[in-house]
Amino acid sequence: MTNLVRVTSPTPPRDRNKFASAGSLLICGLLAGVVVAAASFPAVAMSGLAAKAGSETFAQLPSQLEQQTAPQVTRVFAADNKTQLAVMFDEFRSDVPLKDISVNMQNAIVAAEDHQFYKHNGVDLKGVARAFVNNKQGGDKQGASTLTMQLVRMTLAYSAKTPQEAVDATKDTPERKLSEMKYALQLEKELNKQEILERYLNIAPFGNGAYGVYAGSQVYFRKKPKDLTVPEAALLAGMVKAPTSFDPTTASGYPQALDRRNYIIDNMRDLGFLKPDEATKAKAAKLGRTTNRPGNGCVSVAKNNWGFFCDYFYRWWLSQEAFGKTTYDRERQLKTGGYRIVTSLDVKAQSAARKEITELIKDTSRNALLLAGVEPGSGRVRTLAANRKYKLDSTTDPQNKLSSDPRKAAQGIRGTYPNTTNPIITGGGDITGYQAGSVFKMFTMVAALESGLEPSFTINAQERYKSGYIIDPSSDAACPGTHFYCPGNASKGEVGPFNMYTGFGRSVNTYFVPLQEKVGAENVVDVAKRFGVKFRAQQDAQMADNEEAANQWGAFTLGVTASTPLDIANAYATLAGDGMYCAPTPIQQIYTQDGKKSDIGQPKCNRATSKDVARKALDAARCPVGDRAQLGNCGGATEANARRVVGHPVFGKTGTTDDDKTAALVVGTQQLVVAGYLVNPDWAGHTDRMSHGIVNPAVYRTVADYMEGKPEEEFKKPG
Repeated sequence: MTNLVRVTSPTPPRDRNKFASAGSLLICGLLAGVVVAAASFPAVAMSGLAAKAGSETFAQLPSQLEQQTAPQVTRVFAADNKTQLAVMFDEFRSDVPLKDISVNMQNAIVAAEDHQFYKHNGVDLKGVARAFVNNKQGGDKQGASTLTMQLVRMTLAYSAKTPQEAVDATKDTPERKLSEMKYALQLEKELNKQEILERYLNIAPFGNGAYGVYAGSQVYFRKKPKDLTVPEAALLAGMVKAPTSFDPTTASGYPQALDRRNYIIDNMRDLGFLKPDEATKAKAAKLGRTTNRPGNGCVSVAKNNWGFFCDYFYRWWLSQEAFGKTTYDRERQLKTGGYRIVTSLDVKAQSAARKEITELIKDTSRNALLLAGVEPGSGRVRTLAANRKYKLDSTTDPQNKLSSDPRKAAQGIRGTYPNTTNPIITGGGDITGYQAGSVFKMFTMVAALESGLEPSFTINAQERYKSGYIIDPSSDAACPGTHFYCPGNASKGEVGPFNMYTGFGRSVNTYFVPLQEKVGAENVVDVAKRFGVKFRAQQDAQMADNEEAANQWGAFTLGVTASTPLDIANAYATLAGDGMYCAPTPIQQIYTQDGKKSDIGQPKCNRATSKDVARKALDAARCPVGDRAQLGNCGGATEANARRVVGHPVFGKTGTTDDDKTAALVVGTQQLVVAGYLVNPDWAGHTDRMSHGIVNPAVYRTVADYMEGKPEEEFKKPG
């Protein structure tokens, strides 16, 4: 950790202004006195000389030192705490202790910047005198800043709270130089030489986006600081003075970088850090011309298919008030805080999801296959995958086709395929979600069970049911000549007596609409809220938040509300979690820069329904996916392959909207619940028919891949 020293002043602003208004003449006089004294008494402490040359003015300078930390890289890992997903930073910097920095690097920076570093007490008196006289006589400008003084200067710049403070910290004035001298003296009293050198090397800029020796080692040599050779260390040390001028990757900077590197190697020899033959060998080493600048953020994830999860994590972070009052503050905290973030992403589940998607649909398809996987009992999001590349489409050479929405295409607006950074799986921004169809029937079943009905509750389903819900009489869903909602079934054979097992197993609309009517649509909507449906679309939210309107939401049980695969995966995971709803989280564990664990992002669960209701609903939900219920007879399935392919006890549900505009499936075990949608993210009114032959195998094969090798775990039996 680089602890910067923020310098604060106990002197009131008016006193500092008075000091500033004295002009450079007084300061120059003071410095001249110091220099003359230094020339006569080079062994006397600087503080004493300052007192003789003008102690009152010198004492007015601030001297309180306050510890701060330089911006640090945040690293984001998968759940295994080994697989790095991404790095996020404002400045690419990661502090390392001096013991992990090559002695070559330590010697090189001393040879480059401060030959007397181990001898002076923060200020090189002879250097100050030499620079003062030389500059007055018009020679090449000399600074005489020691490593300690440079550390003070960089600290002041980093600690600046306003642009003017940053300018004042680095401008070339006698006032600034004198300030650095006093702060350096103070710093040398508080830290030993090794601590100062460590902080200096961790804060110094090395160009090409590298701050600190760790970043410099990575960017120029792709290695750790402890492994730097003499020529490598000399190159880095030479860049600190002027990173742009001594940049070896540019045509003009290369020869200057080479000359300065060799100059520093000669200094290392003259200072006794190298033997003559070692210096000769080091100067003969070739100088590289390339860099390895690290990717920053989610668009630079190590594997592209991790991008949608990374984006979900990033949006989650920005929503957490614990990291700052505003999204700006939270982003700064993420990119400068030096966190080690172990996310919930399961590499195996993610790899399986992406593999199954790729085998079933191309990334260039205008239709999107979206998968989300959640762990029951914790809400940890284990996978987010789609047949899309997570990237911004090029503005100069766009790869995306024109939008499938004719109105957008007429305006030249391009679609989201194959490249997008939109949160198409999780929702957010202008992504409100997609109608998912009959997967919503689960909420009606839960509401019915909560009202006291049993899974065996029977309704004589009709080919078409005339409900009491009032809708627009011109709607195709209205009974002819009336304003009553009259839903039908997908198959004419779905008539006769059905209960929750058989009605859910075969997805009988004319069982679930009257069931919803019996228990109250507003209560069904309430269950959906408790189970995590977000109602992002404005019209949906208005209906959901108005009990009177919700009471007339006849088609709600048939899934006309916009939702996302993550919403539905987590809702069904609530059943497997014995009725405990756990807010979805992308976090396994967050570690602060000093290695402490943070509680932020840990599972936050509350009881959404009783254990008995959850177990009964889950028992009936085994029917649609080809499993056997423990307390009832299923009598049919809409996706019987799921149980056979997964090879473990499963539950779930299929969903289809009018004209097959969306196809959905959710399949879960006790360890993982995966929901998949096949949709058109760019145009809700599209004319394509979405195939369950694409979405269904993607879902249950992903679950099967994840469950391979895991012990079979039976669901808890309902009371």
